[in-house]
Amino acid sequence: MQRWRGYDAAPGGWGRSVVTIGVFDGVHKGHQAAIGHAVSRARELGVRSVVLTFDPHPAEVVRPGSHPAVLSEPARKAELIEALGVDVLCVVPFTPEFSRIPPEAFVHDVLVEHLHAALVVVGDNFRFGHRAAGDVALLARLGRTFGFAVEGAPLVTESGTVFSSTYIRSCVDAGDVTAAAAALGRPHRLEGVVIRGDQRGRELGFPTANLLCHRYAAVPADGIYAARMIRRGQREPLAAAVSIGTNPTFSGRERRVEAYALDFDGDLYGERLALDFVAHLRGQVRFDSVEPLIAQIAQDVERTRRALG
Repeated sequence: MQRWRGYDAAPGGWGRSVVTIGVFDGVHKGHQAAIGHAVSRARELGVRSVVLTFDPHPAEVVRPGSHPAVLSEPARKAELIEALGVDVLCVVPFTPEFSRIPPEAFVHDVLVEHLHAALVVVGDNFRFGHRAAGDVALLARLGRTFGFAVEGAPLVTESGTVFSSTYIRSCVDAGDVTAAAAALGRPHRLEGVVIRGDQRGRELGFPTANLLCHRYAAVPADGIYAARMIRRGQREPLAAAVSIGTNPTFSGRERRVEAYALDFDGDLYGERLALDFVAHLRGQVRFDSVEPLIAQIAQDVERTRRALG
């Protein structure tokens, strides 16, 4: 898969293409359906498929301070999109200037002049251009003018629930990692670098990796989770019991993500890790002393083993 920074990176002599547009945060089942449809249609037409996405999230530029929690960091998103068979991932820097481009100019400059779209695949709720003034109906009218077709990708639902990034964020925020995984088509993943903490886990007999995550990362609700820990360069993941919260037993104030890797004896400091959340085990509890806390952690470890099989 080719990766372009900006649509003006399209090379000279670039032929026709099938383009699908969106933020695609999480690359969930709905996104997979839309991108998969674009890839399939591109192959049928004998042209290349292009995923057009944006960085940073448009919400942060249009309404500063409103950046939503991120379900998939840029590198992970690119990896997931590539796995769907896409030919080109084009990441457009979303600037205040870009946000002010009228819908008609966006279509002409981006889709026609640079990407030479033969077909554009978008979701039924797609909006584009300054103040989101453009919709699928306008895109179709402009397509008839400029010579490209438009096909809608229907929303993916299950039991009446529409799978969307907003829905998945709400699941993660509530600690329902099972529902999030059902909509994503895989476990929700949290990534970060291991930094030094208070060393309290080691004193209790359960040394933890204290994960420093991206400031916009979608961190699950406070509680204890069973997860799989993925280390770079290692093929097999480690089973991990993960604590998210403020360590109420020790009157902590800073919210942390701490992972205890089962059956592992080594140094993880400085490593970049990923945690795939499989199950929510329990909420955070404040214990009156250390002994019952240690006994509870031991139970959490055994429940993690069972949850991960």
